[in-house]
Amino acid sequence: MRWIQALTRHKSITQLQQEAGSRGDLRRVLGIWQLTAIGIGGIIGVGIFVLAGQQAAVNAGPAIFISFLIAGVASAAAALCYAEFAGLIPVTGSAYTYGYAVLGEFVAWIIGWDLLLEYALIVAVVAIGWSGYVQALLGAAGVHLPDWAQGAVSNDTLAYYWDRAAMWVGFTIDHPAPAPHGGHVFNLIAALVSLGIAGLLTIGTEWGARFNTAVVAIKVIGVALVIVAGIYYVNPANWHPFVPPRVVVDGVGHFGWQGVLAAASVVFFAVFGYDTLTTAAEESRDPQRDLPRAVLLSLGISMALYLAISLVLTGMVPYPELNSDAPVASAFAAVGAHWVMVAISIAAVAGITSVLFAFMLAAARIWFALARDGLLPGWFAKPHPRWHTPYRPTLILGAGTALLAGFLPIGELAEMVNIGTLSAFIIICTAIIVLRVRQPDLPRRFRTPWVPWVPLIGIAFSIALIWGLQAVTYWRFIIWMLIGFWIYFGYGIRHSALADAR
Repeated sequence: MRWIQALTRHKSITQLQQEAGSRGDLRRVLGIWQLTAIGIGGIIGVGIFVLAGQQAAVNAGPAIFISFLIAGVASAAAALCYAEFAGLIPVTGSAYTYGYAVLGEFVAWIIGWDLLLEYALIVAVVAIGWSGYVQALLGAAGVHLPDWAQGAVSNDTLAYYWDRAAMWVGFTIDHPAPAPHGGHVFNLIAALVSLGIAGLLTIGTEWGARFNTAVVAIKVIGVALVIVAGIYYVNPANWHPFVPPRVVVDGVGHFGWQGVLAAASVVFFAVFGYDTLTTAAEESRDPQRDLPRAVLLSLGISMALYLAISLVLTGMVPYPELNSDAPVASAFAAVGAHWVMVAISIAAVAGITSVLFAFMLAAARIWFALARDGLLPGWFAKPHPRWHTPYRPTLILGAGTALLAGFLPIGELAEMVNIGTLSAFIIICTAIIVLRVRQPDLPRRFRTPWVPWVPLIGIAFSIALIWGLQAVTYWRFIIWMLIGFWIYFGYGIRHSALADAR
């Protein structure tokens, strides 16, 4: 019985609200537009520059517009739940803190531990993508990095390092993996950008947020330029048929309404990221007012840009021509508008930089919240005496993601980043329903409409998308969770601030 009480102990909403007003660990410097920029920075990135075109080419055709609408409905359901919690509990930690308040400590630990991994891996994946764009721009200018600094080029690289490590500790490998070909060993630019963002977040959230706001502005201007310039080249004939007929190639189905739904499950991962701004609650000047607004503003602006891009791209060229690593640039090249490609490249680099900022900020603050609550050692919860930032988690994340991005190929990391966010969505949507039953009269600055139906839509979509993940993702998730259980039952359950309070 005592164990059950320990696992389900939680802080009341009132207690968290009082603590949010009295704590001075972090400096309150963020206004609504800086928070909105963090949200937009977390949402708009690879999705708008790559996924829209690719999924139009292989699954949905011009109906990629409908795919984004479907994904947007699913994401909006979760966003409305996040907005209610953000107004209720203006405390750093986002989904972890919300779960702690409503569902108890153990559930909160699971989601906090999970998001810590997911956000860190997203930083590493995006850093690799950022490096690819920068290397392409440098190459166009005639500047080429040495082979050793260009990064891992295949998954054989990971096998090589695993075998070297196994032999170093005494294992005999009959057929060790060969060294990575071409001399590619370390992705120098990916590592440097990870360290640079960590340094920026350490020096000060305000300066980092100003930089991020400027970068997001460049990104939005670049996307708007793509839309405005692309409208001139739109040929409405390319939108017919809007939903291409279903075809089967090598036993795999494409297009038709099933293809539209398949594309929606992919682009869904391009329409979340607003949750990152809720981790900065204690650095917001007026969190109960600004956080709900920023969540909805960032998703609304991003969805408008996604829908416009999807229509422009599929109207500019026939959708099969969009199946490339850079479909936006390819579309403008196909119509002879080469001058736009430079602007697209700059906007892409800016867009990906803001994603790095948003997710490293979020990961560091979840780590900080876990430590401050006693579930991880309190050493991590000491803010910098001058800059008032969670500098220890931030610098460790910077170094860790630099190593991951430097040594591992993007495919090994990209497969691991999906399940955590969907799990967080399920917990947040469930918690809203539970809280409405337990405390229906609790004053709320923002109320999720049509409860329980809106949260149930978010839960259903998240479960469906988790169901479609590959088996290897489940195994990696289970291993990470087992490590988390070991840490929680070996340390967190005994050192929890709530345990000490009793």
